Amino acid sequence: MELLLQRTYYETGTNGILRILDDILCYTIELPWRNNAPMKSCIPKGRYPVVLRYSPRHKNHLLLKDTGIRKLILIHRANNARTELKGCIATVTELTGPGMGKGSGKAFNKLLDLVFIALKDNKPVWITLEEMPAIINL
Repeated sequence: MELLLQRTYYETGTNGILRILDDILCYTIELPWRNNAPMKSCIPKGRYPVVLRYSPRHKNHLLLKDTGIRKLILIHRANNARTELKGCIATVTELTGPGMGKGSGKAFNKLLDLVFIALKDNKPVWITLEEMPAIINL
């Protein structure tokens, strides 16, 4: 399964569109680009394998593997990158500002269901992160 995350960088946050094939699955929020500084920056562009992970804090969530110096880059629920993320990616159903959105739980459950099915069928899951010009002036 191939996921494509097309992101736009703003001074106070990063917003994205998460696609599977040509369909929009949901939107994403992240911290702004801060030269890949751990816990302060969104993750660099690239292609990463995705696996399921569980923790008491986030319950079931996704982990990006092979992220270089950055460790524990997760995809999980959050609606405000500045207060709820430390370098991870959060799914949202609607963008409300740079690094902010709403409906994270609904968007995340939709993504998690698709990833779970792919992994259950022994299909690898990959996510490609790329930059895209601003589509919405926030």
